[in-house]
Amino acid sequence: MRALARMAEMSQPFLSHVEKGTASPSLSSLYRLAHALGLPPSELMPTVGAPRDVNVLRRGEGRELPVSEAPGAAYGRLLSAGAGHVLEVVEYRVASGADLGDWFESDGEMTVYVADGTIEVTLEGQGSWQLGAGEAISHPADIRHRWAVVGDGPARVLLSVAHARPASAPR
Repeated sequence: MRALARMAEMSQPFLSHVEKGTASPSLSSLYRLAHALGLPPSELMPTVGAPRDVNVLRRGEGRELPVSEAPGAAYGRLLSAGAGHVLEVVEYRVASGADLGDWFESDGEMTVYVADGTIEVTLEGQGSWQLGAGEAISHPADIRHRWAVVGDGPARVLLSVAHARPASAPR
């Protein structure tokens, strides 16, 4: 457990609390753990519906997780996630100045769509782009990336990540 905590850049006591179910990890922690374990982050996320069923989430429904452990962290609402899901979809409503975590990376392909507000998306070694309402960026999810809200207003962002289907998964 100490080696995993070190690879995931978190404390061993925190990881122990997560294992016991006495602490809930943030999205940032889930991504770091998944990377350390060589798994898609969706394998560690709470499941939202069964992957082969029809699932309807109404306004205000869905599991919300903080993006990081920092005070004032933004929250993401899981719309489609969990073990067996090929598509991970998270809605973010982010106030100006809210913590969006640090760098993220995953497997698969990612699309970030800005519904409201303006964000800056930075891809390590690739550049930065400002995106406004109605704009999107797609990129391989294994390129380290991060976002920041631009300006004083809030932003509403939809993140979708298409993960590779495991070889044994049904089609």
